[in-house]
Amino acid sequence: MSAQTGPGDRADAAGDHAAGDPASFRVLVMAKAPVAGRVKTRLGADVGHDAAARVASAALLDTLEAATAAAGAEGCHLALDGDLDSAVGADALRAALVGWTVTPQRGDGLAERLVAAHADAGPGVVVQVGMDTPHANADLLAAAAAPLQADEPAYDAVLGPADDGGWWVLARRDPAVAAVLAGVEMSTDRTGADTRDALVGAGWRVGTTVMLRDVDEVDDADAVAALAPGSHFATAWSAAHVTTPGPGPGAVEEDPA
Repeated sequence: MSAQTGPGDRADAAGDHAAGDPASFRVLVMAKAPVAGRVKTRLGADVGHDAAARVASAALLDTLEAATAAAGAEGCHLALDGDLDSAVGADALRAALVGWTVTPQRGDGLAERLVAAHADAGPGVVVQVGMDTPHANADLLAAAAAPLQADEPAYDAVLGPADDGGWWVLARRDPAVAAVLAGVEMSTDRTGADTRDALVGAGWRVGTTVMLRDVDEVDDADAVAALAPGSHFATAWSAAHVTTPGPGPGAVEEDPA
C-alpha cells in the first residue's frame, strides 16, 4: 500500500483525455435490472414507475455503450442486481452486453456489493460507475483511469464526486482499495466525503476527477437530459413527460446499485 496524501489532492483527470487503448483499463458497471417499481422510485413518484423504468433502462444503455466505447466489450464487467429477462428494454440491453462479463451482485447492502464486485473484477486499473450518470461518456471514463496508468502513478485511486454529496466513479489499481467501502454508509449527502476519508485513512493515495450530477429527482433528470441531448436517456425522459399517470402500486424503496 502506498503512502497517503491529503484529501484535497486532485488528479489530472478532467482534462483532454480520449478513450484510449481498450486493454489499458477496464470498466465495472454496478446496476439493477430496470424493472418498474425497483428502479428510479423517486422519479416514479412523479412520472409513474413504468415510465421511470424506461428512463432507467435508457440510462443503463447509455452507460453500457460508453463503457464499451472506452474499454472495448472484452474489458467491461457488469455486476447486476436482478434479472434482465424481466427488465424494460431487455433486448437492447442484451445486445449492448455482447462480449461483456456479467456476474450477479452479492452481499448485504450496497457497500458489501461494491466490495464484492471489485473483487470479482480483479486486479488492474478498473473504473467503476453506476447507472445514474448517463452523461458519463467514454472520455470521462478514460479520464478517471488516466492518472492510474502511468508507470509510476501518483495515485492508487481516483474518486469522482457527485453534486448530491455522493460519488459517481471510483477508479482503482488494486481491488483491495475498495475494501474500505464496507465501512462507509452509502446514499447519504456525506458518502463522497466519507469514502475519501476512508480511502485516505487506509493509506491509499486519492486523486479527484470531475464532479457530475446523479439522476435521482425530476430536476436532476431535466438537467442531465439537457447535458446529453442525443442520449437514450434524454429521449426516454422526454417521453416520460408526455404522460404523468402517478406512481402506481408496488414500488419498493430504492437502493442505488
